Amino acid sequence: MAARAQARRKPAPARRRPARRPAPRSGPSRIKWDRVGRVALTLVLAAVLYSYLNPALDFVKTYTGTTEAKAHLHELQAESRRLHDRVQSSEDPIVIDQRARSLGMVEEGERPVVIRGLNR
Repeated sequence: MAARAQARRKPAPARRRPARRPAPRSGPSRIKWDRVGRVALTLVLAAVLYSYLNPALDFVKTYTGTTEAKAHLHELQAESRRLHDRVQSSEDPIVIDQRARSLGMVEEGERPVVIRGLNR
């Protein structure tokens, strides 16, 4: 039986040689990893700063636009106040009389007088 068992058994695979590892370098490494790391971090920092550039510019444009819009709004509010006061005063009889006289009108029963030769 022992002969049969050996016959059935697969032949043992040939032993592999261990992989050769390169010998450690005797001189300094050609790649300076500290410099590579600094350059990579500098590039990442530049990319992050660049990504903040456009939103910062948009913020400045919006701020200046808002400031100009506020100034224009204050001008329009002042004009609105002046016009509102003018409308309110136009209903006053005294203001109506002064405006009519400045246009050269006279009331009923008054005698119009024209004076010539005044230096205006």
